[in-house]
Amino acid sequence: MSYMLPSVPQPRRVNAREALLIASGDLRPAANATCWPAQRALESEARAAFESLGWTLTRAHPETRAPDGSRPEPEPHGFIASQAHGRAVFESIDPEAPLVVAEAVWQYSHHVLHGLIRHRGPILILANWSGQWPGLVGALNLRGSLTKAGVPHSFLWGDSFEDAGFRAKLRAWCETGRVEHDVSHALPLDMSALPRAERQLGEAVAADLRRRPAILGVFDEGCMGMHNAIVPDHLLAPCGVFKERLSQSALYFAMTQVSHGEAQAVRAWYDERGMRFNTGPNPQTDLTDDQIHEQCRMYIAAVRLADEFGCDAIGIQYQQGLKDLCPASDLVEGTLNCSERPPVKRADGSVIRDGEPITHFNEVDECAGLDGLITHRIWRAMGMTPDNTLHDVRWGDTDKSGTTDTYVWVLEISGSVPPSHFSTGWAEAVGERQPPMYFRLGGSTIKGVSKPGDVVWSRIYVDGLTEPGRSKLAMDIGRASAVALPAAETLRRLESTTPQWPIMHAVTHGVSRDQFMAKHQANHIHVVYADDAERADRALAAKAAAATAMGIRVHLCGTDATGTPLADRLRSLA
Repeated sequence: MSYMLPSVPQPRRVNAREALLIASGDLRPAANATCWPAQRALESEARAAFESLGWTLTRAHPETRAPDGSRPEPEPHGFIASQAHGRAVFESIDPEAPLVVAEAVWQYSHHVLHGLIRHRGPILILANWSGQWPGLVGALNLRGSLTKAGVPHSFLWGDSFEDAGFRAKLRAWCETGRVEHDVSHALPLDMSALPRAERQLGEAVAADLRRRPAILGVFDEGCMGMHNAIVPDHLLAPCGVFKERLSQSALYFAMTQVSHGEAQAVRAWYDERGMRFNTGPNPQTDLTDDQIHEQCRMYIAAVRLADEFGCDAIGIQYQQGLKDLCPASDLVEGTLNCSERPPVKRADGSVIRDGEPITHFNEVDECAGLDGLITHRIWRAMGMTPDNTLHDVRWGDTDKSGTTDTYVWVLEISGSVPPSHFSTGWAEAVGERQPPMYFRLGGSTIKGVSKPGDVVWSRIYVDGLTEPGRSKLAMDIGRASAVALPAAETLRRLESTTPQWPIMHAVTHGVSRDQFMAKHQANHIHVVYADDAERADRALAAKAAAATAMGIRVHLCGTDATGTPLADRLRSLA
């Protein structure tokens, strides 16, 4: 008998002292085309850095794809722009080759994840230190996705690829296939170090979840290829948390059931609270009243669906599917996360969760959803405002105004935060159109500068590397301060990133820039304010206790606001 066997391509074996480069990109052609010059510049710098070490860095896929039947014109960029495209690229890659994933832009990790999971050679994620496009955000997402998948890899970033320190770490990777970083700021939690009252609170919250499980309403999983943002059910269940899998088509239908008058009432509420919308006449480039009106419909629909399904928190994916049907969900998301929000009524006239936020995990990041759920219960039990959000770890820089000599991070979520994070609340909120490059149908952001204050930051992630073959939920948690910077410095930072988005000037206590990057396992960071420094420390202790009691492995990161190591600070609390 003879059969037609599949042909197995034999990729070219790389030469000695040769590495291959790939570049994962966005799924949206406009974003890829706009960001391509920045990517080309990064790749040029990377080739020069490798050459300085006597290595050759060879691109594993062409800069411009030739036209075919589905693409009448060549694509004006060199990104891997889909999972199928990535599959084709990896067919010609030597599985033993040293492989560099170079990222200057936001990228969809699933475009290349299937190839990286099967790759046997050393893998390096390489990023430039720039706020222009969300390259650091993309690199961190890929890093977290590989960690979840249990794929060994290295991560390297730099202001300049000519810097001696950068070159030394790059040399180490070329010679050993590994880059070592300092992560001494992160220490495993010792539950015995926690103050008794906060430990009891955390354990009580965990016990309550086991008794009456919480429900995360997930409006379609896997936003923008974020493999790291999907928590497997078998890891959620022991925490006392389960998913209600909802379709974004159900959300869209629910929007159509919202009356014109109801949507108008929400818009009037925003106006009465002093939120300012910068509108214009051209829907292609301007924010319009019609876009805002549709977002008001979405807000009402989301609240009613959360109520109908008894969801403790919800996450809207938006950027796939809904982006082709309606304006962006950002105005909705920030509003949901705010204790002061427009009332939404049931059919019987009662208001749904009056005076309470409906925790929303942006971009349906389920790790952030679990974090937000724990935060809400701890903060409410302590009598503090539970309004929380995630941010992108967008970039960071020294303060050019000289206001502070500490390193200041630029945290920005792509659209909105709860206005309670602003000094004057809704009166400070500004609505601007989402950039057309990402959001064809527009929609308002909630823009503003996060107020100075004491912050607890954290990130829950799926760790598939610490115990190969056995993934586990983990949490990094630490203290930060949101600081005030002069208007000119704030503007510089906004214009170096995406000025339509809200910003937090954040200082991570006891965690340097490079330590943070070396340990953080996601593109997102979760933040919540506390009433003062001591309350922040106590809330951190309670949250860490709750997570541990839920079976999550916790690391304390850095120090308190005075520079005292967190373990010592928590031990000192009566």
